[in-house]
Amino acid sequence: MKSREHKVTTYNPREGIYMIKSPIRVSGRGNNVYTLRINNKFCSCGKWQIYTLSYSHVLVVCRENGSRTDTYVPEIYPRQMYRRTYQENFHPVLSESFSRDIPLV
Repeated sequence: MKSREHKVTTYNPREGIYMIKSPIRVSGRGNNVYTLRINNKFCSCGKWQIYTLSYSHVLVVCRENGSRTDTYVPEIYPRQMYRRTYQENFHPVLSESFSRDIPLV
């Protein structure tokens, strides 16, 4: 949702350099400008380097240039591994006292 509000300017499509401008928010925040180098997996906001996953700046550039977002997911996060992580059932722990009664397997 957030990526839909960003404005993209293509600086150099061959080298994958884009400018992303965030919208002004009601709070007065926003209106920030970032440089994204999609071929180098670098953004001046720092999020791509920290989280290594696609986020709103990457998503808006992929939408703009027609590339697939999964191209920019690191090899340590393949789709099959991600799906396998969440295929098991999760059981909530109701309270701390309840969790003490559950034997560890």
